Amino acid sequence: MKNYLLKFKTADKSPARNTLEFSFYSGLGGLLAISIIAVLSERTSIPLIMAPFGASCVLAFGVPDSPLAQPRNILGGHLISSLIGVLCYSILGNSWYSLAIGVGLAIFIMQLTQTTHPPAGADPLVIILAGASWKFLINPVLSGSLILVVVALIFNNIHSKRKYPKYWK
Repeated sequence: MKNYLLKFKTADKSPARNTLEFSFYSGLGGLLAISIIAVLSERTSIPLIMAPFGASCVLAFGVPDSPLAQPRNILGGHLISSLIGVLCYSILGNSWYSLAIGVGLAIFIMQLTQTTHPPAGADPLVIILAGASWKFLINPVLSGSLILVVVALIFNNIHSKRKYPKYWK
């Protein structure tokens, strides 16, 4: 504990503030990604959106160089966490312990598979509370996160100062 506190006290300063241009462009990316997913959901009557995608946009457009924002993490994190959510709901139902086990297992498995994506930690909660079925893994999880990644790939690479993804593995 003492080493942790010492490390905490000597931590580096916060990163530099983002420029107005970077922040505006990040917000525009999130607006575009969610607009596309929401409009496609509306026009096709296929559910392609879920709340954690808003937080995924914060990472994909706001901190696109972060390891947590990479395509593998967005897709893998959402798929793994959602699979765990459906399994927990199927086996344990909607209970406090299925919610807790779902989130804990999602964190554990995402870390083991190097697909950690913090917004995906909410997926088991969404799935269990909604009583979602196995179909939820395709729509909205896989299709929605795939659309989000494609938009992030195109949008982030239009700007000369952004390169996304930072890496694929």
